[in-house]
Amino acid sequence: MNLRRDVFQAIADPTRRTILLLVASQSMTAGSIAANFDTARPTVSKHLQILTECELLKQEQQGREVYYHFNPKKMKAVADFIEPFRKMWDDRFNKLELIMKQYKTKK
Repeated sequence: MNLRRDVFQAIADPTRRTILLLVASQSMTAGSIAANFDTARPTVSKHLQILTECELLKQEQQGREVYYHFNPKKMKAVADFIEPFRKMWDDRFNKLELIMKQYKTKK
């Protein structure tokens, strides 16, 4: 059974976000990624599988080792989706800040 993974479900998990942060700076093997966690290696492997299925990570075979690489194109697509929401909330907070400043000056 091949499940289609949702990128937002993938990044909702704190362990997977930590894996993305680790691999963003350098390519790593599953073993070197797992060494950063206090969980069983199969658990980390499952997280890697989900991130790979969502195309947030890419795999590259080098001899007997499989290296995981961060996929910035996929993360850009996520950031592009989130950007309008970030802008909307920035605008709202800026308006609230302006109202608060006006309120302070009236007192």
